[in-house]
Amino acid sequence: MKAIAVRPGTPDSVHLAELPMPQLEDIPGGRGVLVRVLKVGVDATDREINEAQYGNAPEGYDFLVIGHECFGIVEAVGPEVRRVQPGDYVTCTVRRPGGSVYDSIGRSDITSEEVYYERGINLRHGFLTEYFVDDEEFIVRMPQGLKKLHVLAEPMSCAAKAVEQAYLAQKRLQVWNPQRAWVMGAGQIGLLSTLVLRLRGLEVLTMARGEAPNLKSEIAAGMGATYISTRERTLHDVAAEYGRPDLIIEATGNSQVAFDAMQVLGHNGCMVWTSITGGNRKVEVPGDAINLQWVLGNKMLIGSVNANFRHFESGISDLALGEMTWPGVLEKILTTPVNGLDSYAEMMRLLVEDKEALKVFVNVAEG
Repeated sequence: MKAIAVRPGTPDSVHLAELPMPQLEDIPGGRGVLVRVLKVGVDATDREINEAQYGNAPEGYDFLVIGHECFGIVEAVGPEVRRVQPGDYVTCTVRRPGGSVYDSIGRSDITSEEVYYERGINLRHGFLTEYFVDDEEFIVRMPQGLKKLHVLAEPMSCAAKAVEQAYLAQKRLQVWNPQRAWVMGAGQIGLLSTLVLRLRGLEVLTMARGEAPNLKSEIAAGMGATYISTRERTLHDVAAEYGRPDLIIEATGNSQVAFDAMQVLGHNGCMVWTSITGGNRKVEVPGDAINLQWVLGNKMLIGSVNANFRHFESGISDLALGEMTWPGVLEKILTTPVNGLDSYAEMMRLLVEDKEALKVFVNVAEG
């Protein structure tokens, strides 16, 4: 069985590997679900793993199958499976349990262990292959009507979790009714965070470097958000015109922007960092001013990574509501298909070179 893999620790090692066909019996207790992979989304995470910035192979392998954003169809299920059946369209969560108390209660997305297990990212093979099998616990059914949004389910789960985490943390205030939100970055996480916030009724400013009009501004405007180019205006200028935000979702992957945004958050505000900034970049920030503003302003900073089954379900619900509210807008994110696992070199080239590719995904099979 074909699979796209890398050799962790070796830069630019993406290649076509072979895996044995998975079996239902690989999952104990009759809880196995066999999925035929139809599409897999790829993003900066896959590019950075191929650059050897992070990632480790599963035990017994010298390669790691990448790809953590999957969409497929159920082929067979074990005798104890109840939530899905053959013919269902599904996606799959990414993080797998370790040994912490959080892992034991289904919250492996917030494990307290240094070692974590993520399909396609660290110590577990991903989904860029022809079939996979997993426990029913990690399989999430997708409505047939959302088939055209396929690989957006996983990034949508991360956006849903990021916003949820802010609302949960802000219960510390007893009363928190945010009116204005900023989303830093208009990649897939930024645009999907914009969706979640607009569905909650917030005024949303979505910011990115590109000057409008462009595809990102079109998508943001299509959901009723205001798009602003950070090449044209500083964050302080934007705050002066629109007011300081109650909530900021940071999704640029740029540490300078992450710290700059801290300087404009409003009193009692919450900022959620979702970026993975691989590398060793150093930035200079006005530390005293930020410290003073954040202490006197009762501000909250949260890091949010990955998602669990509930976030996938919440995200899929928001995808459905978003599609009904703004028909045809979300599928514009899915810009750049690649046909077949054999096209792994083209897939990686697009991730590295094509700055206009908003969402690259691999068409693995028809279904």
